Amino acid sequence: MSCGQTESVIKKVVREIGQECAAHGQTVSEALVAFMVKAVVLDPRNDFNVDESLTKKDVQNLIQLCVTRLLDTTNPSLSTIKMQVYFDMNYANRAELLSEQHCVLEGRLAPVVRDITDSHPRVQEEMENVYRKIVSYVLLSSGLGSPTDIEVVREVTAALQSVFPQREMITFISLSKKNKEQQLKNLAMLVTGIRLYNKECRKGGSSIDDLPAILNEAIPSATRTVDEGLNTCHTLAHRYTALLESMQEDQHRYMQLSSFKLKEALFSVRQYEAFLCILLSDAITSAQEVEKMNVQFAATMEQLKNTVQNKVSIDTKEVFPLFVALSNLWTSFQDEILLLSFLTNMTNNLQQFSEIQSQLFPEEVLTSLLEGVTVKSDEERIRETMGTRVNVSDFKNQEWLFPETTDNFDQLLIQYHGFCAHAIGVKGLTLPGNPAIGILKHKERCYVFSSKEAAYIFAQDPDKFIQLNVEKAKEHAELIQLLELRHQFEYLAPYAQTRNADKRLMKPTTKCDISTQTDTHILPPTIVTSYEWNEWELRRKAIKLANLRRKLTHAMQADLSHMRRENSTQVYLPKDVSTQTKRDNSSNVPRPQIFLEGLQGGSSPTTHMVKVDLTRAVDET
Repeated sequence: MSCGQTESVIKKVVREIGQECAAHGQTVSEALVAFMVKAVVLDPRNDFNVDESLTKKDVQNLIQLCVTRLLDTTNPSLSTIKMQVYFDMNYANRAELLSEQHCVLEGRLAPVVRDITDSHPRVQEEMENVYRKIVSYVLLSSGLGSPTDIEVVREVTAALQSVFPQREMITFISLSKKNKEQQLKNLAMLVTGIRLYNKECRKGGSSIDDLPAILNEAIPSATRTVDEGLNTCHTLAHRYTALLESMQEDQHRYMQLSSFKLKEALFSVRQYEAFLCILLSDAITSAQEVEKMNVQFAATMEQLKNTVQNKVSIDTKEVFPLFVALSNLWTSFQDEILLLSFLTNMTNNLQQFSEIQSQLFPEEVLTSLLEGVTVKSDEERIRETMGTRVNVSDFKNQEWLFPETTDNFDQLLIQYHGFCAHAIGVKGLTLPGNPAIGILKHKERCYVFSSKEAAYIFAQDPDKFIQLNVEKAKEHAELIQLLELRHQFEYLAPYAQTRNADKRLMKPTTKCDISTQTDTHILPPTIVTSYEWNEWELRRKAIKLANLRRKLTHAMQADLSHMRRENSTQVYLPKDVSTQTKRDNSSNVPRPQIFLEGLQGGSSPTTHMVKVDLTRAVDET
């Protein structure tokens, strides 16, 4: 069967299962049905051979088995699978959630931005219309107040006019589209910072919620809710584990409790616990981020107050960066509100999948079953084995890791979600592993154990017990995600094909870096050095061989071509010639210097004037 035909058959089976469940009043998603189909096919008890084309009877059998399991609402296994599908479809980490939210916000603002950047107003009325659109964009992007609140709109308009008066609209219109978009973002941040400062000074911002106070109250409340759920999970897991251990030790207890689906209930509780731990970690991270932002916000606000004080005019280079910093911090507060709302919704929605525990095991029934049974917590089990550890000398070909000999010991990636690698396949229990006993490193994967004895038994033949765990996950499909076994099932062979073989797990393809070296020329060279491809070079060689210097060239004229040759001549026209005969010249003559003596008179009544000529001769100049 080709890949396209197989996909078509799977879609048909999923659609028929969904319709069958809907006919019985149970609405199921395609993702849940697809997961259930995989679980039913993997279960060796159903004996499906996916290596061959399914007959019509096989398809009907598959549909019936899936419908039966999907309609069995009293089975904790179904509740666990639903919880896993829901978490996979809805959970996102901080970075993914915030990135998606920012993309959604940009998508909502895109029509407003496009309307502003594509407009080309010419008259005053059109300018004012575009300015009002800018006010709307600033208000919507900040998320501080409703656009229908007149007081909020006036406050935003006043703040915008203080940094972007309407007379600057002409400059704004002349900008490119990219620069317009960037300036809109800058204006939104500046206005947001101004409004936050005014709120702090009690000069406005009445519609702005106190996000830091809300977060400081809501985060501890959300954390307490998750902690309460975790405590309930721990209590139930410890009780279920104690009952399962008592069943294995006492045959009478086994007959008494075999009708209860304790293993499925234990797996469900452990999965719920794992999801709550993820949500609790996110809540703790959010609390730490909020604490940092509170300090930064208070410091920035104080710096802004000291800068502004009661000054009439302030340099924009001093205050604008502070306004932008306030806006960015407030955006981070809004992001934390979103994250907290998401975590709260996830916690509430996950709780519905754990309600089956109280239905199957009411407190009175569970208390009566636990009579005479010792219940140990995970912490108590770990404390009991703290003084024991594996003796490395007992194993020649096994690598054991210990805290004092291994760097980043606490950051090692432990298989099976940190549960004992021996107890899962042998006992069907999810016992907490104690790394202090020793971590076995087998084929680049790390395994922990609940006791020294379990570690020794597992280390004797690790592949055997790893295969047992895989088989246990085939029977209980919810273990694939709980124990993080997806990498194992990527290489899983069909059960019917491997049932006759000793090993049912296909070995992963080994990958490594390989390099090879070959000789450049293995055979002797066959290159003809005298070969020439150039036609002109061949002609040159031919002329050289002909040795034309010692030959005579003869020419003859045929009668038909006589006097038919075309001739042409070139005549150069006379050239214009010009000469110049005039020459400019100059000379310099002495400056006359003549002085008269005796003009003022003297003691004599008769004036005697003497003329003195001091002009230099021409040849002296």
